[in-house]
Amino acid sequence: MAKVITITNQKGGVGKTTTSINLAFYLAKANQRVLLIDFDPQGNASSGLGVDKKSIKKNMCDVMLGESSLSEIVLQNKNKNLWIAPTTPELANVEVEMGGMENKFTLLKRAILPVAKDYDYVIIDSPPSLSLLTVNGMIAANYLLLPVQTEFYALEGVAQLLESMNLVRKAMNPNLRLLGVLATMYDRRTALSSQVLAEVKRYFKDKVFETTIPRNVRLAEAPSHGVAIGQYDRFSKGAKAYKNLANEVMERTQ
Repeated sequence: MAKVITITNQKGGVGKTTTSINLAFYLAKANQRVLLIDFDPQGNASSGLGVDKKSIKKNMCDVMLGESSLSEIVLQNKNKNLWIAPTTPELANVEVEMGGMENKFTLLKRAILPVAKDYDYVIIDSPPSLSLLTVNGMIAANYLLLPVQTEFYALEGVAQLLESMNLVRKAMNPNLRLLGVLATMYDRRTALSSQVLAEVKRYFKDKVFETTIPRNVRLAEAPSHGVAIGQYDRFSKGAKAYKNLANEVMERTQ
């Protein structure tokens, strides 16, 4: 059965989608069968892997409304072992409709269960909010991966997110646990990045990944070309960092 990892942070701009795309890519490169579920209405994980959202006929909106199964909307990426379940901005409207549905908190989990045997990992890119979509992602997951940018206010809102995780664990998903905290946008040249990383390590201790994701122009450029950093510039610092992260994730999920 697939190990389901939801990548979440209620703050935007922390590298959540970048991490979803590139972790999925490097897990696939390590011969793991990976499904990336774009569960953020912005749909950046879809476009970041080259999906033309205007041309797709079915997406996560149809799955959440019960009009399609997950297997019917999954697209094979040009990279071996990597598949994506795309979404469109309409998912924001669908979330409103989900609020009136029976089993509204477990819709994503129910969608994943029939295909879980087909993959080694399912990566869920959730929206930057504590919304119904985010809660669905938590309930569907075995693990949460929390990207935290090494900038001012890095830990703002994290306590609330962890409280939500604990509530979900107690009420609906006792197997949910924090896989790790990933320091992103790290600039070793600045005292601020070092100070914030030290603060994150004091707060989360051994839950912090050894890997840090650097500020890297090539990482920022790759999505505009519809490819992961490993395709765009596999020798860049960003590519090496995400390859290392994939190795850490595999170790922690053994």
